[in-house]
Amino acid sequence: MQEITGTSNKILEVDLTMQTFTIADISDKDRRMYLGGKGIGLKLLYDRLQPGIDPLGEDNIFILAMGVFMGTGVPCSGRFEAITKSPLTGTMVTASCGGPFGMALKTSGWDAMIIHGKAGAPVYLVVDSQGVRFRPAGSIWGKSTEKAEEHILKEGSGAIVIGQAGENLVRYANIRSGHRFLGRGGMGAVLGSKNLKGIVAAGKEFKITPVKAKKFEKSNKLFLKYINQNAVTAGSFRSYGTNANLNLSNAAGILPVRNFTGGTHGSAYKISGEAMAENFNTKFDTCKPCAILCGHKGTIEGKERHIPEYETMTLLGSNLEIFDPVLISRWNELCSEYGMDTISTGGTLAWAMEATEKGLIKTGLKFGSPDGVSEMIKDIALGKGIGRDLALGSALASKKYGGEDFAIHVKGMELPGYDPRGCFGQGLSYATANRGGCHLSSYVLSLEAFLGMADPHALRWKPFMVKFLENTFAAVNSLHICQFTAFAVFLEPPLIKATPTFLIKILNQNISMLALNLMDVSLWPELWHAILGKRYIPYMSMLKFSKAGERVHVLERYMNTREGISRKDDTLPRRLLTEGRKCDAGEKTVPLEPMLKKYYRLRGYDSNGIPKKGTLRRLGIAVQ
Repeated sequence: MQEITGTSNKILEVDLTMQTFTIADISDKDRRMYLGGKGIGLKLLYDRLQPGIDPLGEDNIFILAMGVFMGTGVPCSGRFEAITKSPLTGTMVTASCGGPFGMALKTSGWDAMIIHGKAGAPVYLVVDSQGVRFRPAGSIWGKSTEKAEEHILKEGSGAIVIGQAGENLVRYANIRSGHRFLGRGGMGAVLGSKNLKGIVAAGKEFKITPVKAKKFEKSNKLFLKYINQNAVTAGSFRSYGTNANLNLSNAAGILPVRNFTGGTHGSAYKISGEAMAENFNTKFDTCKPCAILCGHKGTIEGKERHIPEYETMTLLGSNLEIFDPVLISRWNELCSEYGMDTISTGGTLAWAMEATEKGLIKTGLKFGSPDGVSEMIKDIALGKGIGRDLALGSALASKKYGGEDFAIHVKGMELPGYDPRGCFGQGLSYATANRGGCHLSSYVLSLEAFLGMADPHALRWKPFMVKFLENTFAAVNSLHICQFTAFAVFLEPPLIKATPTFLIKILNQNISMLALNLMDVSLWPELWHAILGKRYIPYMSMLKFSKAGERVHVLERYMNTREGISRKDDTLPRRLLTEGRKCDAGEKTVPLEPMLKKYYRLRGYDSNGIPKKGTLRRLGIAVQ
């Protein structure tokens, strides 16, 4: 086995139209400024993509970017990033994924892969250290993600594939890698539009070795210690998966119920992580290498199935007013086989149920009833009947039929399973998230609703908290490592661990700039620097790490503004801005405008939400 010290910096650039490939390098400057993963991927896209192109046209570009951490043995680092222009939102979309493909591509010697053009007929790609081979995919076109992946894995150790939803250009089709998915924004449709069924990488050709082995070993040991002693990473997530959040959300009044008309429900426990563990004999089913072990599988209807994630349980469960875990597991499996994002599927089905209730469309779908749900998922994936329109997502479907006021999306992307009327900072985060309705852009709700470290309804400092966490997570997704490690990195260092939660809450509400900057996140940049050494930068401080994350976030925002995004798009569904809920005695709605104005000032955007030239210059982003 050959060895790569640090990183290969090799890019595999593929032209599907001509069925050729070239090899390029990631520059030292880009590596230093954008780290890897999401950051490098966005920079590569920025240098190549023309604004205004059709996301489902031949000119769109699809990029896969590996992080510096992958292959080194850092816990929870088996993740890769995909970057393209979204057919659901018309803006840039990035997505993080576990599964075996990333490791296979990285250990084939590639740090990134760029895909241009469109194949004349369905193909899949076989990648190894020598480059790409093009294989006909006619025999697996029309097959499920599972069958397609099984077929192409005969030629490698890790693969990504699309299902029928991607082939039929469902705007929220996703991409499978093992039992994990590049879930949001319609990336599966982008591959479908290119006649690309999948990619398989040989893997196991290279071993990745850190430049500073002793420093790496020391930092990595401490990192694992923090993960294994944290109450979230080694406690609730390890025991119950992400669905540990369900009972917490119900208690906090942020659980989406009946298309976001409610925030709590008496039957919520039935679909919680605790109930799933109790009833279905769950066990671990995780990414590699993983120390958190949040993925679980169990025996459901006599069949071993992947336990649905929290977002799936809420959007295909409580938001449809359905609390049967067996039904939700079936629908989760259907979406997995067809290759569809469960969040957008559930959000669009909820809109369809309400639109049916109000007489705008005829579907037979009804809140609280499973009748017709399986059939509609199939019709969406296969483009049959009204399923063709629902395949566009709730934003475009509501423009055609009416009901825009209760289409729960931001910038065209359906909201995940947290109602921001119970945590105002999350409302600002949704409105400003670059890829649309995304909870992972800052995940400020964890401080507001779960950890008790911020008043969920106090407006002061919320813009700073959102900005700080956006920068941090943009950097984390550029390292690249699982965002769940943030619970351990933020909360386990001695200073923050010794500080009482009530005091942290007081500091966050009064001097959040000081409180958040007291959090020691140095382990992430220390590991990055130990792997790469001094070639790119003498020392990666927390300040430089945060600035790199800021650069990545602002570059993505700037790319979106070139597509027409501005203040008019940084908003929330009308329901969340104007309608209170019975679970809340004050019937609160999200007071977005005052938070948004302060956020723009902190970000260095103008009053229309466009990054100022001085901001771009300070971050080293060249204006095109």
